[in-house]
Amino acid sequence: MEQGQAVQVLGSLASGPRLDIYRLLVRQGLAGLVAGEIGAALGVPPTNLSFHLKALVHAGLLTVTAEGRYQRYRANMALMLDVVAYLTEECCAGHPEQCAEIRATSHCPPAVLPSLSRVPTA
Repeated sequence: MEQGQAVQVLGSLASGPRLDIYRLLVRQGLAGLVAGEIGAALGVPPTNLSFHLKALVHAGLLTVTAEGRYQRYRANMALMLDVVAYLTEECCAGHPEQCAEIRATSHCPPAVLPSLSRVPTA
């Protein structure tokens, strides 16, 4: 991931409604939700919702699939994991094994945290 893409992704989440939308769709998993369901769940008016969904899709955080006259939105978890990896790839000055103590204080399940072993990049 390049810095510009990370900035775009993080910038798109710098809004309460967008963060709420993303987190809601993460909870839904692969099923996702149609726009009306998102608006109803969060109490966001359709015009505002459309604006926020467009920004999240543009940043790549959401995917959208047409289902007849509805649009189904899903969280792009792969992209979020890429962002987390980008932010933490140089943990402990390139010695990520030193991060074990820091990781122990995290509330994240170990399965979603980046590996402690340094994987060479091509």
